[in-house]
Amino acid sequence: MLETIWFLLWGVLWAGYFVLDGFDLGMGTLMPFLAKDEFDKRTIYNAGGPFWDGNEVWLIAAGGVTFAAFPLAYATMFSGLYSALMLLLFALIIRGVSYEFRSKVESVAWRSLWDACHTVGSFLPALLLGVAFANLFHGLPLDEQHVNQSGLIYLLNPYGLLGGVFFVAMFALHGALWLAIRATGDIQARAISAAVKLWPAVLVLVLAFLAYSFVHTQLFGNYLQNPHLFLILVAAVAGLLASRLYLSAGKFWKAWAGSAVFIACVALFGVVGLFPAILISTLNPAWSLTIQNASSSPLTLKIMLGVALVFVPIVIAYQFWVYKNFSGPIESEKELEY
Repeated sequence: MLETIWFLLWGVLWAGYFVLDGFDLGMGTLMPFLAKDEFDKRTIYNAGGPFWDGNEVWLIAAGGVTFAAFPLAYATMFSGLYSALMLLLFALIIRGVSYEFRSKVESVAWRSLWDACHTVGSFLPALLLGVAFANLFHGLPLDEQHVNQSGLIYLLNPYGLLGGVFFVAMFALHGALWLAIRATGDIQARAISAAVKLWPAVLVLVLAFLAYSFVHTQLFGNYLQNPHLFLILVAAVAGLLASRLYLSAGKFWKAWAGSAVFIACVALFGVVGLFPAILISTLNPAWSLTIQNASSSPLTLKIMLGVALVFVPIVIAYQFWVYKNFSGPIESEKELEY
């Protein structure tokens, strides 16, 4: 029971990270296409500035849960995906530094350098997260000792690359909708236009990803055995459709909320499809890591659950306060910090 609770919490933490940091990554990816002058660039930085570091708490929490609740899965995952995870880490560091360093020197070349770092540090994590999770859904060549027998090149298979492109487009749509909320004037109009153009691309990519998953992975096994679980996919479809309808109506907060529901349900779809496995072995299903053979002791899981029940609500309360106070439209230079 405790293993199941922590597995579901692990999935919820990843879903929360994708929803919250997804729009940051999306805006950074779109910046070269949406920002036409210095005011536009600073608007994009400030649209995510008060939130990005708090959003990444969910990434740290998801990694921490993997380490503490499923240590064997953590060891296998972080050793087997070491190159990809290090690229992800460095990209996120570069993006964080770009927020702080960009405005420290009054130089066009200096700012252009950090703008490029910000874009790369946004695009690369979105791509790598999609590639990584697609490979988790598909499975890795784990041997009997749970050692991954592949390298970075193995991850760049068609399904992994499809997942990467899908995540980039999904986050870009999410970021365009957030920018529509926070920006005004021409850049808001460009963000709305980008969201309109990205929506059908996301629709095509999610359909392709689901079709590929149905044919080449075991993700749909749990759903076929328990049809009520298809409500997760129904909610994902509803969220994606709602984002487009509210976008057309000019209700950008509701459009962003629909996109958030879509992203969260996409993440939960994959996690529920994996259950009870965490890492699937493509060499021999018996060598897969599951919530039973990869978990910590019951005492550890109980202690961690108590800690989570105390600190997760604090994090949620803090982020609610931040979003409530810093989500208004940016209308003038005086409101720009970064």
